[in-house]
Formats: sequence, C-alpha cells, structure tokens
Amino acid sequence: MDIDALEKMLARGQDSAMLRLTLGNAYLRRGERETALRHLREAVRLDPNYSAAWKGLGRLLAETGCPEEALETYRQGLAVAERHGDMQVVRELRVFIRRLER
Repeated sequence: MDIDALEKMLARGQDSAMLRLTLGNAYLRRGERETALRHLREAVRLDPNYSAAWKGLGRLLAETGCPEEALETYRQGLAVAERHGDMQVVRELRVFIRRLER
C-alpha cells in the first residue's frame, strides 16, 4: 500500500497502531526517518501491547544512533511480547538486546 493511501486513511480518522506501524515502515523505506520515528512512537502510544510496534521503533532508534533508547525500547517490547506469548518477537528482541549490550 502506498503512503498517500495510508495518509488518507489517517486523515479520515482511521488511526490505529497497525496503521502507524505500516506508515512508519513505509516512510523508513523511503528514507524519511524523522517521519517514520513519529509514526512508530505513536503506534506504541496507541497500543502499548503491540510488540511489533516496539520492535520497529527499537530498530529505527538503533539505526539512528540512539542505542540506549533502542535498548530500553527493545526491553519494553520484550516484556509485552512475553506477556502475550508472541514467541517470534521474543526471540528477535532477545537477539537485538544482546547485540546492543555488547
């Protein structure tokens, strides 16, 4: 789905954590990191139990030179994923955390 269509959904009031995650990833692919960061932060604000949003936000923070904030974000996402039994995200986040702790 293209960014314009996603932004139109947002403008129509169809805001959700999934929409924000999708927008964040789309802007990231386009190289617009600040806009991506804004949408990913909003995704975890809208649904703090959405482990994929935590993972996406942490990844972007790590890529943009914010390792401490990325580590904390990954840890929050790990707690969410563990509570909800999202084992794939648990495994991924544990790897990302170990890499940042080195």
